[in-house]
Amino acid sequence: MKKIGVGILGFGTVGAGVAAGLIKNREVMTERTGIDIELRKIADLDITTDRGVAVDPAILTTDAFAVVNDPEIDVVVELIGGTGIAKKLVVAAIEAGKPVVTANKKLLAEYGNEIFPLAAEKGVDIFFGASVGGGIPVIRSLRDGLVGNEIETIYGILNGTCNYILTTMEKEGLPFDVVLKNAQELGFAEADPTLDVDGFDTLHKGAILAALAYGIQPDVHQLSVEGIRNKVEAEDIKYAAEFGYKIKLLAIIKKHEDEIELRVAPTLVPADGMLASVSGVFNAALIKSDLDDKTLYYGRGAGRMPTASTVIGDIADVARNLAAGTHRATAMPVTKREFKLMDPGSVKSRYYVRVSIKDAAGSFATTAGIFAKNAVSFSAAMQKDSDSSNGFATVIIITHETSKASMDATLKEIAENAISGAAPICLGIED
Repeated sequence: MKKIGVGILGFGTVGAGVAAGLIKNREVMTERTGIDIELRKIADLDITTDRGVAVDPAILTTDAFAVVNDPEIDVVVELIGGTGIAKKLVVAAIEAGKPVVTANKKLLAEYGNEIFPLAAEKGVDIFFGASVGGGIPVIRSLRDGLVGNEIETIYGILNGTCNYILTTMEKEGLPFDVVLKNAQELGFAEADPTLDVDGFDTLHKGAILAALAYGIQPDVHQLSVEGIRNKVEAEDIKYAAEFGYKIKLLAIIKKHEDEIELRVAPTLVPADGMLASVSGVFNAALIKSDLDDKTLYYGRGAGRMPTASTVIGDIADVARNLAAGTHRATAMPVTKREFKLMDPGSVKSRYYVRVSIKDAAGSFATTAGIFAKNAVSFSAAMQKDSDSSNGFATVIIITHETSKASMDATLKEIAENAISGAAPICLGIED
């Protein structure tokens, strides 16, 4: 029977889960694959802290490069994260002709245009199913199950921290700061939540999905990203509900002929739609394709064992390829089609707008005039008299479809007008 040796780089939450799964279910995996997949090395700077996994101390090391260079290691599993030493180790493994399994979305989103071509050149596998959606098989579905489909749109709720915060704000009517603190105490949010609440984690994952769908490797630093901090308040969630919507932080990916729309923003979605039902720390990806129409991938987007499950599935796929003496021709699609990223200003959407204007005759007419001047028309509007305070009234406006450039110009002019009591809040709508 073929034996495959596995080396894990990073013995944190996910690394410990992968180790536990490989040890506990080794016999099951052998039965299902016909290959004996053996955990042979684990590298981490800290090899003394108890991770709750019974491993032979002899397989622990603080030297990650020793794992990569060990001839007994056939598959390198990178679970360190980030783009520093992790990138060096992944490149070293590929250069050594060893397949890599990783869950590192930041590395792939920012350096995939270097790593994937190198893997293809060296003829080795790189699998990354856990980089988006944790335990959700969305990467596998795009890469394999939907391989014969043209992908039209992808909407992704890809950050459990943000989804938990928005769900709790909706259910309990609490302000963002209070819910964030609660999420940190429960372990759902990091001490520094910037990557999550400001949308960057979702952006990295969205970039990977776009690469799989369209064969593009966008510069993530040039993409449009808005998080939920300072953008969504409890009152917006309440007002959105009155119009039949819920608010979710979405990765929005769409094909417009030869242009790809790729952005991250808090967005209103229909309250009776599939995405609106995704609550708490759960993630989902809604994909519309030409042959299969709409498919929803739902589950836990993070966590020790759900993520470990996907990583182990990737290890099994790599092991099968090694046993057969083959590999994937390419980890990412290679396209001759000349897709380009859509200019954020030309993206069209309907919008939810909350404005604070002087509670006086003529203020609404002035506001409407600014919208009309910038060619932004109303679909609906309501004034919340009960929320009037300090001489200002809250007005909620739902627009018809318009460009982001026109919407931005409108918001800027309103904010600078004497009638305005606060900067407007504006959220896109995806029906």
